[in-house]
Amino acid sequence: MGTIFTKIIKGEIPSYKIDENEKFYAFLDINPLTRGHTLVIPKKEVDYLFDIDDTTLSEMIIYSKKIAGAIKKAISCNRVGLMVIGLEVPHAHIHLIPIQKEGDMNLSNKRVELSKDEFESIAKEIKSNF
Repeated sequence: MGTIFTKIIKGEIPSYKIDENEKFYAFLDINPLTRGHTLVIPKKEVDYLFDIDDTTLSEMIIYSKKIAGAIKKAISCNRVGLMVIGLEVPHAHIHLIPIQKEGDMNLSNKRVELSKDEFESIAKEIKSNF
């Protein structure tokens, strides 16, 4: 059946794609904590991040570093925070969140509402910074 993330990877559900390679897919979170909040997922469906084999997990962190660098150039922020929760979708994923302060990563914060045009503009700006 596949998770919602697998459906996104396959193009069955649209996303605001930032980047992809043979192993990973990065796209904007559609319910972001801040502008530029991005998810990085493995293309292989694995529920729990720490069930990913060591080599792939290392590659995923290095891939996330590349994405975070592009986010930092595109979105005015002090840092790009990294968060792993793993309960929302049964498919391993890393949140990359542009932040000004630690409290910006609180999942109970009000989410940012963005239009389709704003999402597309943010994705384009991040992609232009690779």
